[in-house]
Amino acid sequence: MKEISLNILDIAENSVKAGASLTEITVTENDERLALTVRDNGCGMTEETLKSVTNPFYTTRTTRKVGMGLPLLKMEAEQTGGSLEITSVPQSEDSVKHGTCVTAVFNKKHIDYTPLGDVVSSIVTLIQGHPDTDFLFTHINGNRTVALDTRELRTVLEDVPLNSYEVLDWIKNYLRKEENK
Repeated sequence: MKEISLNILDIAENSVKAGASLTEITVTENDERLALTVRDNGCGMTEETLKSVTNPFYTTRTTRKVGMGLPLLKMEAEQTGGSLEITSVPQSEDSVKHGTCVTAVFNKKHIDYTPLGDVVSSIVTLIQGHPDTDFLFTHINGNRTVALDTRELRTVLEDVPLNSYEVLDWIKNYLRKEENK
């Protein structure tokens, strides 16, 4: 993918499809390194599925026979000297602490480093497409932290849907302002 923000969108969409009510997206970076973690409380994966998810010829989709999201993320991270780690606990094994965590680490100084890209648009797209799902976005860059928690927005907005134009516009402007400080 051309931007890590597109990987974020892809992985978070997988979380929603897995029935997650909360998806946590954390980007931690400094001058040398960027770490992306997407953690959800979805149905999780079995050990067998976990072993297969980075194989491009493994997919749970019925519309096509390949799944490129995680294999591409793994390749993008490893080609910079970074890594990809996926852990998962199936709901059948733990009815409380189930879900999946994907962590990709990139070396930002490597020539093959894919830029973060427009992470704000990815977050807004996720909220727009899944207004009943909660997202916790945190971007830590050195000593600066930008955060947005849709659970907090829901308490303030009460009956106003998160995917209304005004709310999405506010989220976009808030995140852009905070990212550019």
